[in-house]
Amino acid sequence: MTYDDTGVRCTMLRAGTSRGLYVEAHDLPADPAERDDLLLRLMGTPDPRQIDGLGGATTLTSKVAVVSPSDEPEVDVDYLFLQLGVDEATVSDRQNCGNILAGVGPFAVERGLVPAGGEETAVRIRMVNSGSVAVATFSTPEGRVEYRGDVAIAGVSGTAAPVVLAFTDTEGSATGSLLPTGHVRDTVEGVEATCVDNGMPVVLALAESFGLTGYESHEELAADTALLQRIDAFRRKAAQLMGMGDVSSASVPKTALLAPARDGGQVCTRSFIPVQPHTSIGVLGAVSVVTGMLLPDAVGHELTVGWPAGTSRVDVEHPTGHLLVDVAVDSSTTPPRVVRSGVVRTARKLFDGTAYPRA
Repeated sequence: MTYDDTGVRCTMLRAGTSRGLYVEAHDLPADPAERDDLLLRLMGTPDPRQIDGLGGATTLTSKVAVVSPSDEPEVDVDYLFLQLGVDEATVSDRQNCGNILAGVGPFAVERGLVPAGGEETAVRIRMVNSGSVAVATFSTPEGRVEYRGDVAIAGVSGTAAPVVLAFTDTEGSATGSLLPTGHVRDTVEGVEATCVDNGMPVVLALAESFGLTGYESHEELAADTALLQRIDAFRRKAAQLMGMGDVSSASVPKTALLAPARDGGQVCTRSFIPVQPHTSIGVLGAVSVVTGMLLPDAVGHELTVGWPAGTSRVDVEHPTGHLLVDVAVDSSTTPPRVVRSGVVRTARKLFDGTAYPRA
C-alpha cells in the first residue's frame, strides 16, 4: 500500500491570513524528497489553478505545517513550515510562517500531542526552520480548543478566538544576525535599504524610492511588471549582502516598502512574497519591519517620529487592513538586542480527515 492508496491524515486550518495543511511528521515519508513530492501532489502543484489538489491557487493557501513532539526539554512540539509553490514545483523550508504558526498550538491539542491546560493552554513551539521558540496561548474551555470568539483580524471575514503568539530567540532566524549585512543602512541597487532578520529576513525601503506612494492597491502592484522585476533584482542583491547567496528560487528575503500611515495606524506597508505583492503582510514580516524601523538611522525610522515615547505596540497598515504587533528593541547595545516581539492572531479548523494525492 502506498500513500496514493491510503491517503494522508491531515487537518486544514485557516491561521491568521493564511491557510494550510497540518500534518503529524509520522504521517509523512521520512525522506525529505519523497515528503516534498507527496505534498506537491496533495496541493495540486504545479498548476496555477491547483485544480487537482487542495491548494487555493495562491502562495497564502499553499502552506504546510509538519508537527511532532519535541525532544527539547523546554519545548512541547516541533513545527516545520514548508512553503509550496503554485505554478512551480517548489518546496521551501528557508523561512518561518507566523500565520501558520497560529494554528500549531490548537492542532497539537486536537491531536493529543499536548494536553489542554484548563480554560487556557500555552504551547511552547520550536520553529524548526530557525530554531527559535514561540509560545502560543489560546482558549481551551472544558479541555477542548475553542475557535469561536470576537477577535477580528484584517484580511479575514468574521471573528474568532484569539491566539496570542510570543516569540523568543527570533533574532537572525535565517541569517544568524539581526542586522545580517552588519549595517543599519545599506545601498542596494541604488536604493537606501535596511536589511533586518527578526523571525523573517526582510529588506526595508521607502515606497517613494521605487516611485510609489505606498498606497497602491494589490491589483495595481501585481500589474506593474517593471516594478516586480525591479523588486526581484533588489531583493536578490540584498540577499547577497545578507550572506544568503542565490535566492532566485527561494521565498526569502521579503521586501517591504514603507510610507506614512494614513488610516489611523503608525506605518503603511506594501510587502512582496518574494516578488508578487502580498494581499496583507506576514506576521513575522511585520515583526521584522517594526524591529528595523525602531533602530536609529534605519530606513523608515523617520516615520516613527510622533509615536508615543516607549511605544512597543505598533499598528501596521497593509492593503487589506491592519496588523498589531508588539516589539521592543534595546538599541543601546552593539549590536541592538530584541527585548520581545509578539502578535495576536486567530485560527479556525476547516476540516480534519484524509487527503488523497494525485497520481
